[in-house]
Amino acid sequence: MTTQTTTQLGTHVHLKQPYEVAVASTKAALKVEGFGVLTEIDVKETLKQKLGVDFQRYVILGACNPPLAHRALSTDLDVGLLLPCNVVVYETGPGESEVGLLNPMIMSTLFADPAFAAIANDAQQRLDRVAAVLRQAE
Repeated sequence: MTTQTTTQLGTHVHLKQPYEVAVASTKAALKVEGFGVLTEIDVKETLKQKLGVDFQRYVILGACNPPLAHRALSTDLDVGLLLPCNVVVYETGPGESEVGLLNPMIMSTLFADPAFAAIANDAQQRLDRVAAVLRQAE
């Protein structure tokens, strides 16, 4: 059974899917909502190369929805410090993975301009739909 939890930082969807499938499913669901993956950081490989340590399979996807990013950057250039929106996928056990989607509403609390609330709300609705697709993917 797929489960979803929400924390202050974001939404987490636990999938009974192998890691590779979860990464592919996440990228596909993001694409449907207009997000492209600009960066992909393989944390396991990076920690192995830089520190010589073993870590679980874990990827950070830097997701960007260009129209939302443009609206946000046009309001305040400092919002670039928070972009792209990070999405993480990591292996939790054999055939199981976790997807974490950043809560974009955090952005609206950091800027005084009320325009950020509308932008963050739009992003949140899109990411909520991504989470819904992932929950149904099993």
